[in-house]
Amino acid sequence: METSANQIKEIVKEKYGQIAEQSYEQNATSCCGASCGCATVDAAIMAESYEQLKGYHADADLGLGCGLPTEFAMIKKGDTVIDLGSGAGNDCFVARFATGAEGKVIGIDMTEKMIAKARMNAEKLGYHNVEFRLGDIEHLPVTSNIADVVVSNCVMNLVPNKAQAFAEAFRVLKPGGHFSISDIVLDGQLPAGLQKSAEMYAGCVSGAIQREAYLSTIREAGFTNIKIQKDKAIHIPDEILREYLNENELNDYHKNRIGIHSITVYAEKPTGTDSAGNLVKKDGCCEPGCCN
Repeated sequence: METSANQIKEIVKEKYGQIAEQSYEQNATSCCGASCGCATVDAAIMAESYEQLKGYHADADLGLGCGLPTEFAMIKKGDTVIDLGSGAGNDCFVARFATGAEGKVIGIDMTEKMIAKARMNAEKLGYHNVEFRLGDIEHLPVTSNIADVVVSNCVMNLVPNKAQAFAEAFRVLKPGGHFSISDIVLDGQLPAGLQKSAEMYAGCVSGAIQREAYLSTIREAGFTNIKIQKDKAIHIPDEILREYLNENELNDYHKNRIGIHSITVYAEKPTGTDSAGNLVKKDGCCEPGCCN
């Protein structure tokens, strides 16, 4: 039976709630993360080191990403930055260093335990311009046109309705704003055993979609100047794949050269558009024919 969108969200919340109570070392050295059920394949296999980035704080790093979006996000002093799926605050604190005390960072996460951990980290660091809000990425608890930059790290592929999630990212960005998002995409079709696994969904694999479909979803949301900033192949060890595939399926997987890639994508919200994509003059009036 196919897993519903609500069931998927509950699985993700449960797994990441478990992870929130673990350290980076526990996530990285367990077989795959919380409960040893490959719920966080990214923790052991996909994560990249943040240690070279200014603003990094180890207590906020649970090793859950698949890239370094804040490294590519071109955040400037005074920017307002929104992190989609902010976890324990790792990318928010790196973004906060870049935007400075005069800027603002808002982290959004749907897992209560992650929000609690992130708030505790921010309080401990004395950061008063970093805020964490409990919310769904498909329905962001943020007003329109307020962010200069949106970042996200290996989260969009956990969202059942990716088109809605990118539409929300478009809505909250200011005209002329941009995002830098790291995520998992596919080149080729995953075997059914991986596609249907709720555990692999929570691990950012079975929820991933084809590369071109992912980029098309971004274009359809209204974004322009879409660029791949980084592309890295992800290798999932056979000992993990065997939990979901028999030997014939595993052989086919290798023979078909299924590509699982971590990509970091940049895109812009066109200047002069509102949250619905309508063309707007500087005085706030619509150009003729563009408004309902």
